[in-house]
Amino acid sequence: MEKHSYTGKTFEEAVEAAKLELQEVEENLIINEKEVTKAGLFKSKKVEIEVIEKRELNKYLKTYLTKLLKDMGYTANIEMKLKNDVPNYIIYSDNDSLIIGKNGKNLVALTTVLNQVIKKETGKNYRVLVDVNDYKEKKEQRVERLAKKLAREVAATKTEVIMDSMNSYERRVVHNILSNNKRVYTESIGEEPDRKVVIKPKEDK
Repeated sequence: MEKHSYTGKTFEEAVEAAKLELQEVEENLIINEKEVTKAGLFKSKKVEIEVIEKRELNKYLKTYLTKLLKDMGYTANIEMKLKNDVPNYIIYSDNDSLIIGKNGKNLVALTTVLNQVIKKETGKNYRVLVDVNDYKEKKEQRVERLAKKLAREVAATKTEVIMDSMNSYERRVVHNILSNNKRVYTESIGEEPDRKVVIKPKEDK
């Protein structure tokens, strides 16, 4: 993965130089300010930036993930697709259940490793998702259906419901899907790894 360096009198000038040479819009670039040389008696101020193209990072992460799985003893094909501008790495293998792990724990671990690699290589937080044969997407749909069903029950009975323990991603799905519900609201309770979502009725106005 190539990292490009550019300089300018200002950060904005350096970014413009990067955009011009790479023929990319700023949204497709990961930019880090590396060094600022202060102006002196005979020197003008200089800003240096390091630039990585997102498409190059996406390719690098796909290769890294493929090698990581191979080192773990798995033969897998990985498809990378953008969903809402977020890179999704979908793993297809003969050992889906082992790669996923109990309650998706191995999948969470793979995502954590990939995020650490991103932070090391770019110095930035760059959101990616790792899935196995659309396991996470299907589970997200199940969580959404369950949340909506329980919300209807809570609204009808005016009695709160505590859902089973879920990871942070699944809890976020519940919070998001019910965020605009006019009859219920959600809260998270407990400590990891047993943190849960509570669906509560809103008071009638």
